[in-house]
Amino acid sequence: MSISKETIYEQMGISKEVYGYSEKIWNSLKDRFDEIDHVSEYNQLKVIKAMQKNKVSEACLLGTTGYGYNDLGRDTLEAVYADIFHTQDALVRPQITCGTHALALALMSNLRPGDELLSPVGKPYDTLEEVIGIRPSKGSLKEYGISYSQVDLLQDGGFDLEGIRKAVNDRTRLVTIQRSKGYQTRPTLSVARIGELIRFIKGIKPDVLCMVDNCYGEFTETLEPSDVGADLVVGSLIKNPGGGLAPIGGYLAGKKECIENAAYRLTSPGLGKEVGASLQVLNSFYQGLFLAPSVTSNALKSAVFAANIYENLGFSVVPDGKEDRHDIIQAVTFGNPEGVIAFCQGIQQAAAVDGHVTPEPWDMPGYDSPVIMAAGAFVSGSSIELSADGPIKPPYAVYFQGGLTWQHGKFGIMKSLQKLVDAGIVSLEFDGFTE
Repeated sequence: MSISKETIYEQMGISKEVYGYSEKIWNSLKDRFDEIDHVSEYNQLKVIKAMQKNKVSEACLLGTTGYGYNDLGRDTLEAVYADIFHTQDALVRPQITCGTHALALALMSNLRPGDELLSPVGKPYDTLEEVIGIRPSKGSLKEYGISYSQVDLLQDGGFDLEGIRKAVNDRTRLVTIQRSKGYQTRPTLSVARIGELIRFIKGIKPDVLCMVDNCYGEFTETLEPSDVGADLVVGSLIKNPGGGLAPIGGYLAGKKECIENAAYRLTSPGLGKEVGASLQVLNSFYQGLFLAPSVTSNALKSAVFAANIYENLGFSVVPDGKEDRHDIIQAVTFGNPEGVIAFCQGIQQAAAVDGHVTPEPWDMPGYDSPVIMAAGAFVSGSSIELSADGPIKPPYAVYFQGGLTWQHGKFGIMKSLQKLVDAGIVSLEFDGFTE
């Protein structure tokens, strides 16, 4: 016997009030979702084109052990990534453990003692602070005599061009541009804006390397930062490009010399890209990449839905409900720790894995304050899957991302809202929604 959609939502803990409000929001977004599907279709064809050009075959899915010499699947996958990002070369390896590792690898391999690293878009993501040496840590760039300079964004989110001009000097070797917002409530940078910034910086110093932290941004637009002048783009396979299937890994795509430097740092001088067995992950890497445009579009729809759900309730959201999207992250500012915690606990309750678990804030390695993370994932820590997290510090904002399917993302946001309603933090009596 079939039951109505509203009934099954009610069985899953969603009240009639939350269901009715959520349906009104969803019905207002169908034109917006069509635009997201258009980008996804373009990117899907781009991925298939790269796979066909490089003659991906069944043999590419098998993997190697030991040294990994002549690993057909690994080498072909890296050629596929280079074609997708329109770069000279790429490094795509399971030996890269996470996004922070990929970024550290890119920085440590392309900077030398006496060089200076510049961030022209403000403070980088928290876990990079120890890599750089902003917070003291063993093996940081600072310990190796590499200095760091930072230019904050202007109050309106624009680039401080005069400040950047003054900061670029003879020692400036590499400029790192973080595309996504991290634990900040600034706007995410579009590919077009990244291109403008790179052109400005190279106009000051043409030989400087421009690296983009591309985490959470892949396949959200039809162009990538490497299409607008980035010498190096870096990301994690348990985010967008892994499509929810990659169990580990990271990638670097860019100039041949930059990739060669990174390969020698990842393995050892003299070995570089020639070694590094792919083990049994290539099937997941290829299939995940194939699915990535579609999965990313589902995550984008979930983020747009979340923005509209909470903006219409009076909360500050970044991006807002109508802005173009350049990454999959949605920030919602609650102004108090209770809101952040309730939101994350609602997301956890929507999970297919560990949905019975209640997340609490804790002192995670690499962060300067307690952090709460909700992630009932098939791949541990995978933030292309339905997840949310936030530091327990002002302005008390939560960062939501992921959703392998739009339907799961929708349910997750509804559960977060239900948790906030049940806790008395949110009232739907006056939801502010207008058709």
